[in-house]
Amino acid sequence: TFIRTHQRLLETGSLQVVKNDSRRNREVRTVEFDEDVLQRFDQNPRLSTRAVASEVGASNKTVWTVLKENSLHPYHIQKVHALVPDDYPERAQFSQWILTKIEQSPNFIDKILFSDESAFTREGIFNTRNSHVWDYENPHEIVLRGYQDRFSVNVWAGIIGNKIIGPYLLPNRLNGPIYLTFLRETLPELLEELPVETRVRMWLQHDGAPAHFSNIVREFLNANYRRRWIGRGGPVSWPPRSPDLNPLDFFLWGRMKTLVYETPIENEMDLVARIEAAAAAIQEELHGVNLLRRSLMNRFELCVRVQGGHFEHLL
Repeated sequence: TFIRTHQRLLETGSLQVVKNDSRRNREVRTVEFDEDVLQRFDQNPRLSTRAVASEVGASNKTVWTVLKENSLHPYHIQKVHALVPDDYPERAQFSQWILTKIEQSPNFIDKILFSDESAFTREGIFNTRNSHVWDYENPHEIVLRGYQDRFSVNVWAGIIGNKIIGPYLLPNRLNGPIYLTFLRETLPELLEELPVETRVRMWLQHDGAPAHFSNIVREFLNANYRRRWIGRGGPVSWPPRSPDLNPLDFFLWGRMKTLVYETPIENEMDLVARIEAAAAAIQEELHGVNLLRRSLMNRFELCVRVQGGHFEHLL
């Protein structure tokens, strides 16, 4: 480009690209050179291409070329929730129960209200490794962290079919009585947009958080949902440590936080407004599609196949 050519003229007094002969001589590729690079990654697949380039006296680009020509590709390491031995059969049994119910009633999965709570803070989550600014010179972009004025909100949301219920703000310190009030007084209002038939036949799912497991909450659920609720101590037990089976964990929260934290948060009202706007935007994305249903089906089938183990690598 003109800018780079002009910069080269100022620095070298020439318009020609000056190549480093010593570097070029070291980068004459041979069969032995390629085998050396490949062997290093075969022994340790997590090596950095820059580190290998430094060790073999070549450029990072040359090392990348060797890897690509030999059909090697970089893959992100996935984070998964740690499981304990007792989790495996519970996860497999629950997934098989869901699949059996779907065989009996193909639309059964659309009757389940999956729910969860998630904390949204002022700072959110920022991954410097995946965030870049392209420019001719380093613009020295910064991200503000460590605010003295900190705040957070605890957000409840639900998904039934392709419909998002909520979001709704709960106290940061959630306990049984507060959660019971939410179930008794607030949730019915949030569900008013659903058809009456859906509400009558709806199953409620929540995880084993202490507030969800309190006696007064379970008594309420047994009285009002009969045997149509899924959770710790319920007629159908929700397998612990299974965010990979809940669409709010593996889809909604991540997508919502990506939208919420696109730019710095000014204050708590700004944070709440963004959460509501993000939920509306995601609802538009889900309108008329069954991506979540297909994803859930796939996850339950894979969970059974791996006998309750991790299955993210198969998705």
